[in-house]
Amino acid sequence: MSTVIENTVAEKTVAPSDKKILATGIFWNFLQLVINQSFAFGLKLILAKLLFPSQFGLVGMATVFTGFVQVLNDLGVGAALVQRKKEDLRKEHYHTAFWTGVAWSVFLYAVMALGVANIAASFYNQPMLKSIIPAISIGILLSPINLVHKAQLTKQMNFKKLAFIDNTANITAGVIAIILAVSGAGVWALVFNAVATVVVAMPLFFNATRWKPAFIFEKKAFKEVFGFGIYTTGSNILNYLYNNLDYLLIGKLLGASALGIYTLAFVLTDTFRSRLMAVINNVMYPMYGKKQNDPESLKRYYLKVVLFNCLFIFPIMSCFLVDGDRIVVGIFGDKWQETVMPLRLLAVSVMMHILVSGNTALLRGLGRPGLEMRQQLLKAFIFLPSLAVGIHYYGIVGAAYAILLNKFVVVIVAQYTFNYLIHVKITFGQFVNAIKAPVIATVVAICVSLLVKATGLHFIITSGITMIVYAGCIWLLMKDELLGLINGLRKK
Repeated sequence: MSTVIENTVAEKTVAPSDKKILATGIFWNFLQLVINQSFAFGLKLILAKLLFPSQFGLVGMATVFTGFVQVLNDLGVGAALVQRKKEDLRKEHYHTAFWTGVAWSVFLYAVMALGVANIAASFYNQPMLKSIIPAISIGILLSPINLVHKAQLTKQMNFKKLAFIDNTANITAGVIAIILAVSGAGVWALVFNAVATVVVAMPLFFNATRWKPAFIFEKKAFKEVFGFGIYTTGSNILNYLYNNLDYLLIGKLLGASALGIYTLAFVLTDTFRSRLMAVINNVMYPMYGKKQNDPESLKRYYLKVVLFNCLFIFPIMSCFLVDGDRIVVGIFGDKWQETVMPLRLLAVSVMMHILVSGNTALLRGLGRPGLEMRQQLLKAFIFLPSLAVGIHYYGIVGAAYAILLNKFVVVIVAQYTFNYLIHVKITFGQFVNAIKAPVIATVVAICVSLLVKATGLHFIITSGITMIVYAGCIWLLMKDELLGLINGLRKK
């Protein structure tokens, strides 16, 4: 008996605290985000200089279809492996998940290459999509090979290895894509970049986990992971449709050039938001699952997630609001001038959406994917008509207005969920109190930046002043909390 007690005490002493795990996870994920986004911005800048809006639009048309199938590709199995309690997880779950993913991806690739490519080409009246879609779909064919490895590293909260793999794959693929663009490959440089990240990551994942699939398929294990995954997949499908209807309708109604212009605005704003949310949610999802029976801890963690997402997103979007016109024309050139208005509207919508940035991870961590799917249905029901009307009357600017309206709806739905549908209760007052520092800092920074812009200073200087003023306000308002976080990272 004494030996058991000693071992338990030793485990508690050695095991890192939740706070330390979170600090380490956020550090590596944020480092990954900074490297990836910095490189991605540079890559988009170079490719936008070398290519034309219509070429970006063609790839955008293709990814509307391939992205939808990519959502189906996972079947929610990866999320199920992460959410499942350690004591309930067996090796049969991993092997069954792997072979299920491989078989399903082969079927989906055949559907894309033999059927969807022709349908998309006819829908958009772009024959080149018959070649582009099968090429981009190679990523769909290969991505399940990385599924189990990624789930294992996420469950272990080994975000250092995940960050290394993701950064290495993206940078390698991006460099080769630039070489192809310079060599005159045109739209195929973008296609290659979309596929190569999956290919480069494969050997890195195998090396990181040392896990190898065995020829094991268990019916019971399949039912256990698929039962959770079916709701997650349903939510992902609805979420994808909700987030990509604008691409579908703009490409169909306005053409490839308009979609290319809109895509750049989206890449500069909402794509950054989604990447940051993915970074934080990757850390928080396994933690929410671990703490699903402790509502007070969940509440505290959730509010911190929203706060730190706002801290990073608000100043960047403020720069686009104040100086979006000069940033777009100065960096990308006059051919992208029509991007400015959608860019500003999407910047505001991103600032609203980030307020509910942890909602998906929380509901899945609580084991409530069905509730998440019902939320997505409601949002899609409201979004579709507003988007169709906006595009019909006002083009890509109307689409941006529709997205802004629907982000407001998302915030309302999330607040209703906290008040009535789950056991984690967060009042509106508690929510506002949690984000007051970045909100105050943003208002002050924008006011100062508008005054500076009126003097005619270069947009780089204006944006720099925006960041400095924002950082100064945050330091004044959150000095003790930031010092505590810094000290925690130093001790990790």
